Amino acid sequence: MTVYTDDHVILERFEVGPFLVNTYLLGCRRSGQAAVVDPGDEGERLLDRCRALGLEIRWIALTHGHVDHIAEVAALRQATGAPVIIHPLDAPMLTDPRHNLSAYLAEAVTAVPADRFFREEEPFTVGQVELKVLHTPGHSPGSVCLAHPAFALVGDVLFYDSVGRSDFPGGSHEELIRNIRQKLLPLGDEVRIFPGHGPDTTIGRERRVNPFLNDLTGY
Repeated sequence: MTVYTDDHVILERFEVGPFLVNTYLLGCRRSGQAAVVDPGDEGERLLDRCRALGLEIRWIALTHGHVDHIAEVAALRQATGAPVIIHPLDAPMLTDPRHNLSAYLAEAVTAVPADRFFREEEPFTVGQVELKVLHTPGHSPGSVCLAHPAFALVGDVLFYDSVGRSDFPGGSHEELIRNIRQKLLPLGDEVRIFPGHGPDTTIGRERRVNPFLNDLTGY
């Protein structure tokens, strides 16, 4: 479903796979280029939708490297040739089922090595759409959020009424909350938050009522 659109951008959300991951298709209307963000399952469905919209996938972008967000990376990389981009601290998860946690599930998942790396504060561009890369560890060491002036794709960092788990290897609740406070809340109350699971929300709503953020009254 389309969750955001303007004259420049189209953003669609697909709830996929057994973990009900939100995969996003971010398209630039002017260039016809697109990025698939966190392809957790149903790669053919994503490809069909791209064709219907007249978009070409030019990036496979990952907010982090856990299995539920990367399971279709290899298939999409083969189908499109689009480079895979992830933060370097989560890059080992792409090729090691122990790191991406799939070794502990019914089927181990191995994707493909990263082609590029996200860097803090560097722009990530899809056609003429530019997003700021925010390194936001706490859920995983290399978690990133991709911030547009109107919205942010936040992976498993921040949710409607909740925050990401921090009990996986490399996680830290204190670090997670600190990064939400220092990097996400300053984006502004009107910015819409598109998380890796569940419904979207806004910075303002989570600032006011998220029970994990009640101590953040300084913002």
